[in-house]
This record gives sequence, structure tokens and C-alpha cells, in this order.
Amino acid sequence: MAHALNDLTDQIRACRICVDQPDGTPLGHDPRPVFQVSATARIVIAGQAPGTRVHESGRPFTDPSGDRLRDWMGIDEETFYDTRLIAIVPMGFCFPGLDAKGGDLPPRRECAPKWRGQLIGRLKNAELLLAVGMYAQKWHLRELNKKTLSETVRGWRQCWSDTAGPKVIPMPHPSWRNNAWLKKNPWFDAELVPHLRREVARLTR
Repeated sequence: MAHALNDLTDQIRACRICVDQPDGTPLGHDPRPVFQVSATARIVIAGQAPGTRVHESGRPFTDPSGDRLRDWMGIDEETFYDTRLIAIVPMGFCFPGLDAKGGDLPPRRECAPKWRGQLIGRLKNAELLLAVGMYAQKWHLRELNKKTLSETVRGWRQCWSDTAGPKVIPMPHPSWRNNAWLKKNPWFDAELVPHLRREVARLTR
């Protein structure tokens, strides 16, 4: 199984589908897939796509969003980047570029259909999946995904009870852009975060 996973990750790291066979406008820079996986990982973080800092570093969540996400999970950087425990598999593996206002574009449409099912299917030991943001929630929650991110995250208890292999917890993106959302939804810190920390502690012992 580990050999098959390694072969697949080698293919993903060499992928140029968004440049050579794009669904729409080609990616405007060289692809640099950023993710971390292992056959033993018990937690999967399903994010959106790398931002500019992560594109430069080549390492997931090397930005303030990563600091906040690690705080929500209750773990340090050493644990977060321990591939034996945690896989980080964004919906788009490469930085998609910036829009006219300087914000990140959505994940590339080519990426998930090409690679996601194969890669997630090889993470056989995963018990918990964090669906961070609406793109990950739409993919991983299917009919449990609601019309808005707020509705989906507020329904996290149903997502927890109705998913299996792995259990899914929907979350907002930890970006500063969601500071207003967090202030309007104090139940997230009061109710969801403690549950998340308990589960992460159990799986990373």
C-alpha cells in the first residue's frame, strides 16, 4: 500500500494538467503541488489551495492561517508536520493565482477530479477529516453539505454522527478574512473547537 501511495504522490508532484490540459485559462505560473501524506496518517486536513506564502515555501500552512488552524487543533508545529500522523490534502494542490482584488482564486477545477479520489482512497488509516472551507465541504460531505458554509459548520454534530471512515468535521477557513464570521459565531470556539481538540489529542497520542 505504501508503495502504491508513493507512486501516486510522485505522479501528483509532477502534474502539469492545469498548464498542459487546462479547464479554462491555464495556470499563469509553474505548478508546484503542495501537500503531505503517509499511509499511517490518522488525520486528514482537506483545505482549499496553497496561498502565495505556501507556494513559495513548498510546505502546507506556513502562514498565519496555519497558526490559527494549529491553535484550533491544539497542537504544535512538530505534531502538525508529522506525516505519520497528519495528512494535508488541499482541494487544489497548486497556488491558483490571485483575482483582480488580490484575493486567492478558487482551487483549479482540474485537480480534484484527476487526483483526489485516488489519494484519499489510499489513506486507509484516516479516522478524522477536517473539511476546511466550502470547496472541501462540498466534496466530502455531499448531501450533508448545506446552502451556506455557516449552515454546514453549524450542523457539525450531524456531520460527525452521519459520516464514517473517516469522521468529518466541517470548519471555516482559518484565514483572517473570516475574523468577522468568527465574531458572529462564538459557538464555534465554545462548542466545536473543544470537540476538535479532544479528537486530535486522541489521534496524535
